[in-house]
Amino acid sequence: MMRGIFLLGAGIVAAGMLAGAASRGQAQERESAVPRVNSVQMETRALNGSLGDEVKKWEEQAAQAQWLGYSIPAVAESRVGCCGDYDNGRNGAGGHCGNYRLEGRGDGSSINTGDGTVKLEAPRNLRILLRAENRQIGKVRVVDEDCALDSGGLRFVWLTGVKPPESVALLEGFVLSSDFEQRKTDRFGNGALTAIALHADSSADRALESFTSPDRPAALRRQTTFWLGAARGGAGFAVLKKLEKSETSQEVRPQLPFAFSVSHEPEAVTEMIRMAKNDESAHTRGQALFWLAQKAGQKAAGAITDAIENDPDTSVKKQAVFALSQLPKDEGVPKLIEVAQNNHNLAVRKQAMFWLGQSNDPRALQFFEKVLTQ
Repeated sequence: MMRGIFLLGAGIVAAGMLAGAASRGQAQERESAVPRVNSVQMETRALNGSLGDEVKKWEEQAAQAQWLGYSIPAVAESRVGCCGDYDNGRNGAGGHCGNYRLEGRGDGSSINTGDGTVKLEAPRNLRILLRAENRQIGKVRVVDEDCALDSGGLRFVWLTGVKPPESVALLEGFVLSSDFEQRKTDRFGNGALTAIALHADSSADRALESFTSPDRPAALRRQTTFWLGAARGGAGFAVLKKLEKSETSQEVRPQLPFAFSVSHEPEAVTEMIRMAKNDESAHTRGQALFWLAQKAGQKAAGAITDAIENDPDTSVKKQAVFALSQLPKDEGVPKLIEVAQNNHNLAVRKQAMFWLGQSNDPRALQFFEKVLTQ
């Protein structure tokens, strides 16, 4: 969060101190607030001892399905919707999005990491929810603090006083015990990874960086690069830059342009352009071009055009032509027409004509009419 400091006299300084104290008080109040849970077996207790020990004891006695939850401060720009399993018919006043059904169809939450704009408001919390059955934890969910919860009649334990580093350590164990190489998505491991990424604590940065180590499963490393870009700000961007220099796996390296594309750091586009121009892998260069097109802007258009002209690999040139088709039409269509008219590579010209045909743009029609009537 950003904090403004105004040195305009003792009265304003004092007012700022009071406002800061109020903000901290609001955050503490939210942290200790018990969520609205539709459960006939609701228990609230303060954490005594370590979180890991407390969760282990709870897990070992959970013969029947039940839930445990706690609250943590979240990265500033994250928002987790009460979607997937919620009751639209119960949306109430005050902006609450309804009862999030913990038992039901799906296993996910809708997560929005925002546009990078820092909002001047009190810190938000997220709820970390664990489900155990047959004395084993099998699900991790992240839910917004505004969501009312429906446990489906199952027992629900709410812990207060959880420290973020302990939460990260607990979830890190879940991630490392998961099989990220299975063909089927490991929802348990991914849920824990997502929860770590949304912690507003430096311990989350350290945990995520450790997941990018070459000895970790490739699937885990790929997923981690996304969260480094999407949720971890400057710290995550710094790790991605390290990986750009060191990552050699062709399972992981092509994911880096996407990770840069979801980063809110201004320098991320520069790194994407660098990869589009210079990466040794044609596949990775193509991926960088694709995600540059999604970012758009003059820098992206220049890099894409450069690839069409100068990349030695025809497959990358064709990927760059597709990238032009993804630009806003006022940028992309004229460049596609230029490529279709002037590029010396027949395969590239054909590719440009194909994407012009898909554009439904009047300028493309005029171009085809001109070509066919000459």
